[in-house]
Amino acid sequence: MSKGVRYMLQASFFFAVMNVMVKLIPNIPAVEVVFFRSIVSLILSYGYLKSNDINVWGSNKKILILRGLSGSIALCCFFVTIQSIPLASAITIHYLSPIFTAIIGIYFVKERVYKWQWLFFAIAFGGILIIQGFDARVSLGYTLLGVTAAFLSGVAYNCIRKLKDSEHPLVIIFYFPLVTLPLTGIYLLFDWVLPVGIEWLWLLLIGLSTQFAQYFMTKSYQSEELSKVASLNYIGIIYALGFGYIFFDESYGWLVYTGMGVVLIGVILNIWYKTKLTHAVAK
Repeated sequence: MSKGVRYMLQASFFFAVMNVMVKLIPNIPAVEVVFFRSIVSLILSYGYLKSNDINVWGSNKKILILRGLSGSIALCCFFVTIQSIPLASAITIHYLSPIFTAIIGIYFVKERVYKWQWLFFAIAFGGILIIQGFDARVSLGYTLLGVTAAFLSGVAYNCIRKLKDSEHPLVIIFYFPLVTLPLTGIYLLFDWVLPVGIEWLWLLLIGLSTQFAQYFMTKSYQSEELSKVASLNYIGIIYALGFGYIFFDESYGWLVYTGMGVVLIGVILNIWYKTKLTHAVAK
């Protein structure tokens, strides 16, 4: 097993652990969970930037702030779905984010989307409709909230792509908690729930597991071709199904499993097709 593949498997695991921790504290508002996660991220990111004498403020502040804003709202919406619907369903809906990334990229970073890709996008959306239609635990409202999270994640990923040649990666990471903390802090003035007992531990683990996940994901992308390791993100659905069954006694009907499979087929076909085109152009 190559280093890049090993790093991505580790990243997927830590993201899955984060999702479980979020679901273990359903009485803590999702915005508050994001707030505590951002505190941990801010401290770790700022400490690393200063110790390496890197300018924390960056140069393209408008795009950096947009990345922080879109990522913040996306994460809040995503955490609400994790707390409110079965874990694997929430994760599957969020897998629409690469599709939104590609569509938004047409206008934001001027990347082309080919006709076959539109078919793959439609397949993935069809899978979401199957999940929503055959799982009574997944309401239309939470489905739309999950799709909103995926869309805003697509905006955030395009901002990262836009900044790849002008900003240090850790500066991009730093702007997420920098924007998120004041936004969530204002909201929490009116809706604060004091964590008790072991909930403090879960909140700390959410921040730490996210930081580990981002570290290993970055190492993976630095070690291997993107096309080789990107699809490994989708092993997260296996973690979600397993953890959902073990910790939350979640199970699904065969039609819901079919919907999950359809989403994954649509997304993976899109990655495969775009990778094939990239290799053809490079030859």
